[in-house]
Amino acid sequence: MSDNPERFPHEEHPRPGYGAWPGPQPGPPPGPPPGQGYQGYPPQGGWPYGHQGYGVPGYGGYGGQGPRPGTDDTTMAMLAHLLGLLTSFVGPLVLYLAKRDEAPYVRAQAAEALNFQLTLMIAYLVSWMLAFVLIGFLLMPLVWIGSLILMIIAAVAANRGESYRYPLNIRFVS
Repeated sequence: MSDNPERFPHEEHPRPGYGAWPGPQPGPPPGPPPGQGYQGYPPQGGWPYGHQGYGVPGYGGYGGQGPRPGTDDTTMAMLAHLLGLLTSFVGPLVLYLAKRDEAPYVRAQAAEALNFQLTLMIAYLVSWMLAFVLIGFLLMPLVWIGSLILMIIAAVAANRGESYRYPLNIRFVS
């Protein structure tokens, strides 16, 4: 019996999968049969290493995935949503103007946060006007609680690198 637990007495080479890496394999990397593409769907078992495929969500844009979580872009996008809690529309506006030509993901999320803050200003104005008939006093706390929840959800989604769109948002800036 051998002292190496990864080898049997009759084997010359270590067994792949038991501590030894098989090394580079000869031949082309695995892919679709010749003349056929993946048609935008990953093959069973996932994409081969280094293959991006057609139809995989790209960088930025509404509805797609954004940058890798933990990058500066996701942090700035999260800040755009959270600054609305402290500065109303000013924080998202500053981030939108500062990053609109540099980072498409930050621009899209800052524009979404800015649009939400402008929509909130309209909602608070309507609530204030309706306060004269006492409905606005009930509407103001509901608008505040709903906006707080939506801004936190948006900040968490932006930090994960997802493109978030607020519901009931008037889109003034794109």
